[in-house]
Amino acid sequence: MSNLIEVRNVSKAFGGVVANDSISIEVPEGQITGLIGPNGSGKTTLFNSVVGYHPIDSGSIKFKDKEISKLRVQQIARLGMLRTFQQTRIYGNMNCIDNMLISVPHRKATFFDMFKPYPNELRDKAEDLLEFVGLYEKRKLASGDLSFGQQKLLEFAMALMNEPEVLLLDEPTAGINPTLINGLIDRLKLANTEFGITLFIIEHNMRVIMNMADNIYCLAHGELLASGTPDQIQNDQSVIDAYLGAH
Repeated sequence: MSNLIEVRNVSKAFGGVVANDSISIEVPEGQITGLIGPNGSGKTTLFNSVVGYHPIDSGSIKFKDKEISKLRVQQIARLGMLRTFQQTRIYGNMNCIDNMLISVPHRKATFFDMFKPYPNELRDKAEDLLEFVGLYEKRKLASGDLSFGQQKLLEFAMALMNEPEVLLLDEPTAGINPTLINGLIDRLKLANTEFGITLFIIEHNMRVIMNMADNIYCLAHGELLASGTPDQIQNDQSVIDAYLGAH
């Protein structure tokens, strides 16, 4: 099994604050990899580095064996890696279908494609994916009128429009009504198994990540604290201490 993402000895500081200190992780192709840790442990900083939002100070980040640490967000997205955010990034005044359609240029379109009407097959694909995430009945509603959880489902569907090889999700269940969480988990698992999308997930909900991930990395104070299977992580005393000490 090959690794789609390889992070080697990556460090990143903001002024005098070290956010990531010589972190190494691997995200195997076809699997679900989790990233956990108390608030302020450096998880989102690492995500931002992987997808090109800010340059690393030292180390290496590879995607499909290609060094990407000097590439920009759009260049990395075109290679097949996308991320979603803690706070959704949708266009609230647009309906769900239009949000889906406008998300496509991130991956494959050229500049001139932006001035052409969207082909019918693209609209069909958008409707199919909205049905997949359970939003088909709301496809013509302004996305700003959706609940926060539904907006997260929409953002997930928008990412799927780009057919990514790897999808990075930053706390996908945060702020979602508990009744929607199981449905989201099921759809994430289906995206992994049926669509073949590798997932790399930051998640605070331990029940969620322990039930989803094949392997989990735990950060604390900007350092890699532990890694292993969900069972190994749940029984790792250093992980338990890190979480108990965070409250």
